[in-house]
Amino acid sequence: MQFRNLKVTVLPMLGLLLSTTQVKAQEAIEAAVVKTVDNSGKNAFYVNNRAPLQNQYFTKLPVGSIKVNGWLRKALELQRDGLTGNLGEISIWLSKTNNAWLNKEGKGEYGWEELPYWLKGYGDIAYMLNDPKMLAETKFWINAVLNNQRDNGDFGPAVEHNGNRDLWTNMPMLWCLQSYYEYSKDPRVLPFMSRYFKFELNLPDNKFLEDYWENSRGGDNMLSVYWLYNRTGEKWLLDLAEKIDRNTANWRQASNLPNWHNVNIAQCFREPATYYLQTHNASDLSATYNDFKLVRNIYGQVPGGMFGADENARKGYGDPRQAIETCGMVEQMTSDQLLMSSTGDTFWADNCEDVAFNMFSAAFMPDYRALRYLTAPNMVISDSKNHSPGIANEGPFLMMNPFSSRCCQHNHSAGWVYYGENSWMATPDNGIAAQLYTENKVHAKVGKGSIVDITETTHYPFDDRINFTINTKAAVNFPLYLRVPDWCANAAVTVNGKAVRVEATGGSYIRLTNQWKNGDVVSLRLPMRLKVRTWERNKNSVSISYGPLTYSLKINEKYVEKDSKATAIGDSRWQAGADPTKWPSFEIYPASDWNYGLAIDSIAPEKSIRIVKKQWPANNNPFTNQTAPIELIVKGRKIDDWKVDQYGLCGLLPQSPVSTTAPLTQLTLVPMGGARLRISAFPQVK
Repeated sequence: MQFRNLKVTVLPMLGLLLSTTQVKAQEAIEAAVVKTVDNSGKNAFYVNNRAPLQNQYFTKLPVGSIKVNGWLRKALELQRDGLTGNLGEISIWLSKTNNAWLNKEGKGEYGWEELPYWLKGYGDIAYMLNDPKMLAETKFWINAVLNNQRDNGDFGPAVEHNGNRDLWTNMPMLWCLQSYYEYSKDPRVLPFMSRYFKFELNLPDNKFLEDYWENSRGGDNMLSVYWLYNRTGEKWLLDLAEKIDRNTANWRQASNLPNWHNVNIAQCFREPATYYLQTHNASDLSATYNDFKLVRNIYGQVPGGMFGADENARKGYGDPRQAIETCGMVEQMTSDQLLMSSTGDTFWADNCEDVAFNMFSAAFMPDYRALRYLTAPNMVISDSKNHSPGIANEGPFLMMNPFSSRCCQHNHSAGWVYYGENSWMATPDNGIAAQLYTENKVHAKVGKGSIVDITETTHYPFDDRINFTINTKAAVNFPLYLRVPDWCANAAVTVNGKAVRVEATGGSYIRLTNQWKNGDVVSLRLPMRLKVRTWERNKNSVSISYGPLTYSLKINEKYVEKDSKATAIGDSRWQAGADPTKWPSFEIYPASDWNYGLAIDSIAPEKSIRIVKKQWPANNNPFTNQTAPIELIVKGRKIDDWKVDQYGLCGLLPQSPVSTTAPLTQLTLVPMGGARLRISAFPQVK
């Protein structure tokens, strides 16, 4: 690994020339710009990959190590008070009557992926917020799983397909158990998992991972096998990992994928990179990068970090009106976080931010009491109508509905809490790295085993300044890594108000090694700039970003309340006592024109785009049109021929540049992640 080590001197930012004596009196900090961390060693304090698994670049801290604050905590509190925290009174799949998850034989009418999908987020939110009610509910379900393991090691709903045991539903439940163990150290978990994996090892190959979902998603099973191996060292677990890879769908195809289901792609493209940890075969790692690029090249020529696959990606359906499941967003963010650790590549953190900030939050009502199955970069109606074949689903798949969607209804819970849990990671040199910036407090071991607390304060991604206050009982030497996003140039650092001279480039880390003292404050500035991106393969449309945020046309949103039972997707199920008046659904219609093209200077966007900064919202929820702390003012022209089409969707993008005689009009753009209706990929007008 090539990087430049720089011995730098910290100087007071007083605009004064200091004498040599004054300079020498200042504390020296060792600073470096590195592409990634050196993973030749292992962190001394946290569970790392055991040999022969490749050493991690970054190690996820145990659940409970990070407590989030700011807008992210607000999002978790809204989830707690909204759909996530109260889904037990709505979803039939969380019923405690006739539930297969509560039966040792796995018998019961209700029991598949829904319960563990919900619990893997719900439980982690409980740990993050230390909420007594949520902790008790989590413990109820965890105890049910641990107490109902069968004699052969199997557990969970006894679902079969064509005579083969369906193992998919257990994969997310294993993740629930892993989080619970990290939080509680309950001694039942490790032997439970060991018995289950022996059961899997004993299944013949022709009866193992045969069904569609489990066959696609074997990589999730493999991650749990490695998690256990790193804690117990049982060598046969590596044999099981090899068996899982051998029987999982082939995600190593150069120009195709095993299937084009959007959630499978976002969740499963990382399987070769997971197995790379064991094989050390560079082609395995390359396959994951290739899968990501393959999908984006065909269906992802749009802003927001995702791709168009409203259920399945289809040839010829790559316009920004094509949507992605909320599940797909959650799984993409999760994949990004895992790949941050195993590859050390900042690329994955950048993509995680892109999806989180620009797509994920817009999939929900602002109060997180309802969500929709599908969200698109260009979306001008969100209603209960059937939009097939414009989208690949027949039914009300654009409706904001708390009673609907089954998978997304449950799986959405993990998106924000996983983001918070991966905001900091431990490093092989016994340091710590700030990966995903948000307000929080991290509690970690560093240096030679000293405990430090670091409090991070920021309004990022709406502000470019991030402060870190170090709390320690005694001075401690350790490296602190600060990620510089790829979009950022000229990142700047100060320590206790004094500039650290270091040239940081986008897509790297600033490493600061120092004898840190209690109360030290490190300030990072990530200067944001306007950028216009042209999507040549999508009619030469353009999108505008400012730092990590992409901006959408501000469309006035008209919300129309509907009956949640009457507007739910066909396979939705709810409990008999679920009250739709307490949990209404909503259609959203445009109350202003949306069909505009932009007249901007793509080369020097600052000449044609004005940035307006507003007060931070009092409710700490910046992801709405009303509370957005930044807006952009641009000029554009209306394109009368660009209309809602025969399927009730935003019409296909016209080819840019578009000729129009409409007058120039001042337009307001708002952050894409707060716009439930939006145009994010714009035509250009002459």
